[in-house]
Amino acid sequence: MMPGALPPLLSVEGLGKSFRGQSVLSGISFDVRAGEVIGLIGRSGSGKSTLLRCLNMLERPDTGRVRLAGEEIGFQGPKRTPVPTRALARQRARMSMVFQHFNLWPHRTVLRNVTEGPVSVLGIPREQANAQALEILERIGLRQKADAYPATLSGGQQQRVSIARAIAMQPELMLFDEPTSALDPELVDEVLSVVAELARGGTTMLIVTHEMRFAFDVCDRILYLEHGRIADDGAPAALLQRPADAPVRVFLGPTGRLFNGS
Repeated sequence: MMPGALPPLLSVEGLGKSFRGQSVLSGISFDVRAGEVIGLIGRSGSGKSTLLRCLNMLERPDTGRVRLAGEEIGFQGPKRTPVPTRALARQRARMSMVFQHFNLWPHRTVLRNVTEGPVSVLGIPREQANAQALEILERIGLRQKADAYPATLSGGQQQRVSIARAIAMQPELMLFDEPTSALDPELVDEVLSVVAELARGGTTMLIVTHEMRFAFDVCDRILYLEHGRIADDGAPAALLQRPADAPVRVFLGPTGRLFNGS
């Protein structure tokens, strides 16, 4: 799955973020190439979700730069002043985000939830947006729910609609912030299967997850965060071969317990 010597699609350099004087991210640097699927793992509070939110400026980093296909996100000019709201909306549309909690509009149907962004942000005609949305809903097994409202759907179905909404924006990069953490255990697999299918289709993704087996099966690379820093970065197989006392191995615990479902 990993591309060859292509320039990075996403480049993160020296990212730092503090809240009330407390450092949450420090010196975060990494690249993502088109078609790569990268898992972000680590203990709660290690900075994973904050990192994801800094990439599309839901949280503005205090230091560092984020570039998507060479364009700096969130700032402009030699003094790096914040970009206007409309420009930031355009930039965010290039890296759709799927949240822990589905954030669907309860008063709009599934179809309207999926089409609102393409129509209002991308300027796609409503009829075209509807046709594209129905194709996406068909792909994820929810075509029959197009006219339903979110309250009538299961949690897994709502999260799949959130993913459909993100896909409809035709992003260059998709960000997933623990997409299964708000789901009952029996609904997790239906969402992970959609994400795995996107990975097989070549979608570039960054995925914050506590589902270790999923991350190690699907991701090309894993970034292990500890105390707001990248403590390890490598292919899944390489991380599992680290010495037993390496930070990432201590976090993962015995690999038998990690992958045998116990």
